[in-house]
Amino acid sequence: MDNKDQNKNATQKRSFPRGKSRRGGQRKERESDGFNDQVLDLRRVTRVVAGGKRFRFRATVVIGDGKGKVGVGVAKGADVQQSIQKAKTDAKKNLISFKIINGTIAHDVEAKFSAAKVILKPAKEGHGLMAGGAVRAVMILAGVKDVTSKCLGSTKNKLTNAMATIEALKKLKTSK
Repeated sequence: MDNKDQNKNATQKRSFPRGKSRRGGQRKERESDGFNDQVLDLRRVTRVVAGGKRFRFRATVVIGDGKGKVGVGVAKGADVQQSIQKAKTDAKKNLISFKIINGTIAHDVEAKFSAAKVILKPAKEGHGLMAGGAVRAVMILAGVKDVTSKCLGSTKNKLTNAMATIEALKKLKTSK
């Protein structure tokens, strides 16, 4: 048997029907919780100790269902994956919900968080999402399609801009 035949046989041995495990049982699919997520910011943070510096990672994650529920989470971990997972869990704890009317928000709203200040204005259908950076990520995951926004704060920090957007969305009042 030459090398090509051995590789072919090895490939045939390893291939399984879709959805089946090696033992023939059904493979469990990971259940989706209905939320999409996006890593907004990932930073390496240090802590100075007697022996030198200890590095950790801080992740900022936005999650949303596209139907008016959105949350921002921040967490630190020893590695990137751990910090992202912890941030997703934190974002699920901090979910807010608001009413989307014809793909936009109900009225003008303005909010401030730390040094970030955000203004959100509703727009006509088909106008599009006129927002940038962190505000855009929050709005897309929330499911808002038509809105105009402006960041007036003196910071470029994605975390504070995202939190200011969340604060603005909390101020939305539903029509009664």
